[in-house]
Amino acid sequence: MRRGQIISPQDALKRLIEGNKQFATDTRASDAFVTRARRLELTKTQEPFAIVLGCSDSRVPAEIVFDQGLGDLFVIRVAGNIVAPSQIGSVEFAAARFGSPLVVVLGHSQCGAILATLEELRRPSENQSRNLQSIVDRVRPSVETLLETELANDEDALVRSAVRANIRASVQQLRHGSQIIEQMIQDERLVVVGAEYSLDTGVVDFFVNG
Repeated sequence: MRRGQIISPQDALKRLIEGNKQFATDTRASDAFVTRARRLELTKTQEPFAIVLGCSDSRVPAEIVFDQGLGDLFVIRVAGNIVAPSQIGSVEFAAARFGSPLVVVLGHSQCGAILATLEELRRPSENQSRNLQSIVDRVRPSVETLLETELANDEDALVRSAVRANIRASVQQLRHGSQIIEQMIQDERLVVVGAEYSLDTGVVDFFVNG
């Protein structure tokens, strides 16, 4: 995408899907968009075509996972891809200022924040810092009910379900936690979707309607 080019949420999503396919199959595009020329082109302006709220995990860098370059993505990273006021404000800023039409909440398999939350729910710790506890507390509502189901007897299935439940919770919080974002969604200027990255395969699974 270049300056002045309009892209729809659907086209933005297709671009991410295609980029991830290239990444996962080791057929990444050229490095044309990470050159010095591209860097200089972006000194005065930027037009990221998508906003990604992802986990801080070092194994899930959004630009690489989606095979994108400088200026393509507005990335917000926080452990557990949780939604707090600062994350909502960052999404509002990018959507309103740059016209980015798509928001992706990007979680991933074996998320450490999810594992820490499940561990805390089973064995509360008195030594956990207040700051880490604030992350756990935001993940907790979306996963604690899973411990009351049959999933509690299958650790792998429990973690997979908890990761997805947390992603969906963050999607809903973004869709309904801001008048600005909600209005943009109603005006069909913005779409918010969830996605899960597999550490094993490198593939991102989008769940648009959930």
